[in-house]
Amino acid sequence: MKSKRIIISGGGTGGHIFPAIAIANALKQIDPNTEILFVGAAGRMEMEKVPAAGYQIIGLQIQGIQRGSIMKNLMFPVKLVGSVRKALQIIKEFKPDAAVGVGGYASGPLLYAASLKGIPTLIQEQNSFAGVTNKWLGKKAKKICVAFDGMEKFFPADRIIKTGNPIRKESVAIAGKHMQALELFKLSPNKKTILLTGGSLGARTLNNSIKEGLQKLIDADVQLIWQTGKFYYKTLIEELGEDYHPNIRITEFLNRMDLAYAAADVIISRAGAGTIAELCVVKKPVILVPSPNVAEDHQTKNALALIGESAAVLVADRDASEKLVDTALALLNDKDKQKTLSTNIGKLAMPNADEVIAKEVIQITINN
Repeated sequence: MKSKRIIISGGGTGGHIFPAIAIANALKQIDPNTEILFVGAAGRMEMEKVPAAGYQIIGLQIQGIQRGSIMKNLMFPVKLVGSVRKALQIIKEFKPDAAVGVGGYASGPLLYAASLKGIPTLIQEQNSFAGVTNKWLGKKAKKICVAFDGMEKFFPADRIIKTGNPIRKESVAIAGKHMQALELFKLSPNKKTILLTGGSLGARTLNNSIKEGLQKLIDADVQLIWQTGKFYYKTLIEELGEDYHPNIRITEFLNRMDLAYAAADVIISRAGAGTIAELCVVKKPVILVPSPNVAEDHQTKNALALIGESAAVLVADRDASEKLVDTALALLNDKDKQKTLSTNIGKLAMPNADEVIAKEVIQITINN
């Protein structure tokens, strides 16, 4: 069988880029001679992250619809038409056997162009609630790889395959690392530990809620690994000081996510699809605080899919300043609930999503 040429498109956030790279790596694992080209949105995070992972990327001049700004949207139709034209040109030159869309601005024009040229397409829908673009692209896609049940609301049922979301394997490899993790973060093995993570940019609500509840955590003699994100780190350090309290570890970014997960007794997190996929594999008790600032409020829908399985605790963003720290302390003191949550979230894990999706990509090239 001759080696395949695959285009992978999308990005905009780490939640889209990491799965895209994982799928590319899995395709290379199946056949090292597979040729892969990424197509992203010019000026977005993928233009830096994809080359760093060893792949070529071309940028389209595309943006999303800006809610609440008519002026910013005036250029949208022009950019969209220009992006479809450029996507058609890329397809003509690269001659792909299949095109994969992972979500994000660039996947719309590229997958549309591919379908015009009769190239088989595959969509990787990460969330439990499909966005407008993916619903529209799904009508033409050969396969739609999903991570949640009930997706036939959005896509043709006969083309859906439940694969889960690709994860960063190195981030979830926590077995046997508890003591190493405590050493890295200079934490005591005799105290309970909360991990708070709001993604690489951070989350204002999470940071403010924790800041307001710091005294409660200190009074309870609980340890905290507090990943602030790059937008908030400087302000918090100026306010609190680097060595605020021996139980509190304030960090801008977690380079060793595996050790942060390994150290934690309870995890507080946003509810992005990629993060949830990792948390299912990690199997720790989780409190989810969905971000209200995302399209179609899909983080709340992602979180509710877990709540329905008794696999996580939900605190609404608007209630977090009042309830988050109290909820975390109550969970730390409830061994039975921790055990139930850990067991149930573990049942939802799909650790080999990247390989399963890669095999589906190869399959649509054969069946075309």
